[in-house]
Amino acid sequence: MVEDDHLVAMDVEATLNEAGFQVVAIAGSAEEAFAIGLAERPDIAIMDIGLFGDRDGVDAAIQLCREINVRCIFATAYHDLVTRKRAEAAAPLGWLAKPYQPEALVRAVRRALVELGATS
Repeated sequence: MVEDDHLVAMDVEATLNEAGFQVVAIAGSAEEAFAIGLAERPDIAIMDIGLFGDRDGVDAAIQLCREINVRCIFATAYHDLVTRKRAEAAAPLGWLAKPYQPEALVRAVRRALVELGATS
């Protein structure tokens, strides 16, 4: 999961763990997200767009997709047309507009895993 707000990250992690999913790590920057992705090879990443550092979540998602074939669900307040167009290169598995309900997050993850043919 890639989220620079520690409290949001903890809440998302708890929600996903409670639903039976394993969160392998939490990253707060694009660089950290790629390093974790490279080491852990998760099925998917939950990606915030506004991150610490010079690169944002779209940059991280594109790098994850192109270099190690990890696709993302964007969970963000930045879901305007320009951002969505820019993010197309990351082949997103879905979008969750913040603030979102835990049930919506779990549904999005389940849909993404089915689309990829992965299991939780």
